[in-house]
Amino acid sequence: MKKIIIPVISVITSIVVIGWVLTNNKKENEAKTAIAAESGGAVMVRTKLATKNDINLNFTANGTFAALQDLTFLSENSGRVTRITVDEGSKVSKGQVLAYLDAEILGVNVRNANATYQNALRDLERYQSSYQTGGVTQQQFDQAKLGVENSKAMLQEAKRKLSDANIKSPINGIVNKRFIEQGAYVSAGKELFELVDVSKLKLALTVNESQVANLKVGDQVKIKSNVVANKDFVGKITFIAPKADNSLNFPVEIELVNNAEKQIKAGMYGTAIFEFPKQAPTLTIPRTSFVGSVSSNKIYVMQNRLAKERKVIAGRILAEQVEILDGLKEGETVIISGQINLIDGVKVAPIK
Repeated sequence: MKKIIIPVISVITSIVVIGWVLTNNKKENEAKTAIAAESGGAVMVRTKLATKNDINLNFTANGTFAALQDLTFLSENSGRVTRITVDEGSKVSKGQVLAYLDAEILGVNVRNANATYQNALRDLERYQSSYQTGGVTQQQFDQAKLGVENSKAMLQEAKRKLSDANIKSPINGIVNKRFIEQGAYVSAGKELFELVDVSKLKLALTVNESQVANLKVGDQVKIKSNVVANKDFVGKITFIAPKADNSLNFPVEIELVNNAEKQIKAGMYGTAIFEFPKQAPTLTIPRTSFVGSVSSNKIYVMQNRLAKERKVIAGRILAEQVEILDGLKEGETVIISGQINLIDGVKVAPIK
């Protein structure tokens, strides 16, 4: 008995499902037929009235705090490290000696270069006396002067290298990393120290094209940090990239101006809150209204059930809305979808 009942139930269920599907299809076909009948062969489009709306330019952007200066200090000379005066975490000032290299060979080079320079000066003096009496030619005299200039340049270079044997900090800051040990031999270009200046921090972030248009260097910005949630920080825009990055966003840097207690540290996350004065209502339309892209400045409006091509002047892009500066009046009906099938003057039917 059970073997008979189960197939019967399955057949009845299948009949019910098929009937439900057919009924739905019939309703959909009837709806499509009604739309087609109503449109009378016109192109189906969606429309929206052009209206004036309040504009809110405020936005937030997340970024990372970074040191005002962060550099890896490289050796300009080769030699053995004879002494290191700082360690990781040490505060240093500009010009302070961080380490010493063995300067014996460099000292010899200075003495040799100085001897060469003194000889060149004496030679020039003799050539000058001989030139005045006709004992040497103009060319020989000029060669003597050139020898003095070359030997002087070599002496200056040797002195600079000797001075560079005393490795000095180029900035005020803190030694974040030390890459050398006393007694080690370093070559020119070797990493010595990583120095960071955390006396001031900057918040590095990116903004999009519509946001960057409202920013300028010197603007004050409110900054929030999850680490110090109960305090508002203040920053000042110090840099706005003149060119977008590969993501079509613009890098922006905001210098933190009230971090005297050093609550915020490099590497922490922060949020910049950009606030602007209240804007007057302005005429806007959806971004999808434009044929191709906003830069085309081409839209269609519906007049007497006909699509009319219209050239407008677009202003600011405000999220999914676009400001219209000229070419459109408030209350006109703008076609916001279906433009791909339109030409000027074609009959249209708005989808309700």
